[in-house]
Amino acid sequence: GRPGRGCLRSPRSEHRLSRTVTQVYLGLGSNIDPAANLRLAVTELQRRFWEIELSPVYSGPAIGFEGDDFLNMVVGLQTALSPRAILDVIADLHRLARRERGGDKLGPRTLDIDLLLYGCLVVDDPGQELPRPDVLQYAFVLRPLADIAAEFRHPSTGRTIGEHWHDFDAVSQPLQRVEIPL
Repeated sequence: GRPGRGCLRSPRSEHRLSRTVTQVYLGLGSNIDPAANLRLAVTELQRRFWEIELSPVYSGPAIGFEGDDFLNMVVGLQTALSPRAILDVIADLHRLARRERGGDKLGPRTLDIDLLLYGCLVVDDPGQELPRPDVLQYAFVLRPLADIAAEFRHPSTGRTIGEHWHDFDAVSQPLQRVEIPL
């Protein structure tokens, strides 16, 4: 990541959603034809947002259910879209990947995209928390995020993503970096 990005504890401008450009990070994962589905997501995100930043891709076991390993990565982008509009884009990408909704929340999926961070915005609404709690809970989110946003300050803790990754128990959630053409 570039130095100086992220949230500083200062004026409460994070609550004013204007048409300014905001740094956003999305988590992408798949364990059904994962290389093809990540490629689809990256292609569509590039088409919609032009310049995006890609983390390396990591392979790791399914967490919370028995299933094939997941491929995960993080995409960084800058946009003037609101969080709601970004969630609409995510829903479109899920449809393109033929993701089946309903049933067991934990299970295999063609594509899972989560809004991880929206600038300095902190939202504590059920169903859409920002920053997403997964950022600090799972290696498959924090590791690729640290790869592209090490200096970004977590809006709730004030610590950098790199500091969080440094202190994370990576041994408990092993990941393997994989090379796939995106």
